[in-house]
Amino acid sequence: MDIVSHGLWGGIAFGRKNKKEYAKALFFGVAPDLFSFGIFFVASVLGIASRPDFSAGPPDPSSIPSYVHTLYDITHSLVVFAIAFGLVWLIRKKPFIPMLAWGLHIMIDIPTHSFDFFPTPFLWPLSDLGVDGIPWGREIIWYPNIALLVALHLWLLVSRIKKRKNNSLSPDTAASENAD
Repeated sequence: MDIVSHGLWGGIAFGRKNKKEYAKALFFGVAPDLFSFGIFFVASVLGIASRPDFSAGPPDPSSIPSYVHTLYDITHSLVVFAIAFGLVWLIRKKPFIPMLAWGLHIMIDIPTHSFDFFPTPFLWPLSDLGVDGIPWGREIIWYPNIALLVALHLWLLVSRIKKRKNNSLSPDTAASENAD
């Protein structure tokens, strides 16, 4: 899945409470890609790393530096996520719900990445078991993803507007409107 979609899925799934929680969940939704490919992207923009050619589709994975593969393994592992989530829970004495967007990112990537380009190492370092999924760029995944994200975010927007409208009515105003 693309990084923007991951953020939006994280936000809608675990950040519906308010804008601040949405922003936190959005961050955790993009974090696995941000801390692997994002670092590589910045390094290539700064001229520290050479950027492979993505114009004809995914490049040969060997053209991407090994540190990106290592960071990808770490950030896309349900094992690493579970340990980090558990440690944060222990420290805070309660779960940090927006962080679940990281786990959702991994769960979405499992069926939407193929063996051809960065399959999701969801059991790393315990196993190299993988799933040969349907790449997220294919129409069968891309268009339903966009449609669902638009529909769910419109629903969230409408529900927040309704909630705001209901909260703005004072008990006296609501009683007088009901009397008419």
